[in-house]
Amino acid sequence: MIYASDLDQTLIYSQPAERAEHWGDRIMVAELIDGKVRSYMSSTTYQRLQELMNELIFIPVTTRTIAQYVRIHLISQTLKPQYAVTSNGGNMLIDGKVDTEWRDLVRTRVSDTSAPVEDVFPVMQGVLQQDWLISSSFCDDLFYSHIVERDRMPMQEIADLSTQLMGMGWRTSVQGRKVYIVPEAVSKGAAVAHLSEVLGGRKVIASGDSLLDQSLLDIADYAIAPGHGELFRQEQMGQSGKYRFTEESGIFAADDITSFVHSTHSEHRKLLIKEPS
Repeated sequence: MIYASDLDQTLIYSQPAERAEHWGDRIMVAELIDGKVRSYMSSTTYQRLQELMNELIFIPVTTRTIAQYVRIHLISQTLKPQYAVTSNGGNMLIDGKVDTEWRDLVRTRVSDTSAPVEDVFPVMQGVLQQDWLISSSFCDDLFYSHIVERDRMPMQEIADLSTQLMGMGWRTSVQGRKVYIVPEAVSKGAAVAHLSEVLGGRKVIASGDSLLDQSLLDIADYAIAPGHGELFRQEQMGQSGKYRFTEESGIFAADDITSFVHSTHSEHRKLLIKEPS
């Protein structure tokens, strides 16, 4: 089996210093920037991931750029999974090296299915006002990431922008203080579906918290989302029953997620053993 998971707000979390101190050895440092802690992982989740990697293929799947993913030393350098998906599905790493065939295929798909950046930029800029926009980045020449003052951002204008951009082949996702604007073809789900096929059509277990994780959860055979984030809020409003959610929220939701992965994999293995040869 494959376990493909989003990272930020699913497996790793930023925490205030006083809370991190309170939790002590229940959490581990996952990422440092200039010697300062940027994110943590539950110690139980880390130990369970170590065990799971002896039994299945763990694939980190993140909207982060390649450089931002590598910065998460606990995953990229300590767990060191063979495969990783970065740039929201726009790049794939195999043993730490970029899969250039996948990279080129994604860029061809973007060109074929989404309006060019020159057309999208003025539409986007017409809504993203400088007084509540902190910074903007065009990530890996694929998608936009904006850091905003969330409490000052006009949600209805962002919703209207999202609808307009959808008609141009771009998706919008609001995650905390970040607004992502991404071409449709840059998809976590497409990247993991490709890897599943390459790896022999293995069953996929997936986890993620945001709208950008929907494509990943939707291609999975088994899926779970933490009890917080965009998908959880969407479920609270719509009660669709589409996804399974953890009872826990926050950093320890990852413990519920990896427990689900462990039990699902164990049940799947039992079924395979019972199948007649």
